[in-house]
Amino acid sequence: MRVSADEELLFESLRLELRRGSLILAVLASLRTEQYGYSLRVALNQVGVEMEESTLYPLLRRLESQGLLDSEWREEERRKKRFYRLSPRGEAMLARLAAEWRGLSASLEKML
Repeated sequence: MRVSADEELLFESLRLELRRGSLILAVLASLRTEQYGYSLRVALNQVGVEMEESTLYPLLRRLESQGLLDSEWREEERRKKRFYRLSPRGEAMLARLAAEWRGLSASLEKML
């Protein structure tokens, strides 16, 4: 079956909407271990969660402003890097969001 350009655009729009919330969960889960932006992006890519820098860095700043992440600048390999990790509030939120995800995922699996 051939897919029209309109259908492809609609699919892409819906796919991005579907991914948006799961990217937050993936970032929070990955930051149980401290990482800097690039290493986080690589780790996410290795498990199949691709994210552009233009998506990742604003997301990190937003999560930090919400109190879910802590960060600090450090010099590593003669370069300053900003390291991120879950804050205590972020750990609690990750637990709640993961429970929500598991319930929703189980329900959807039954339907699909």
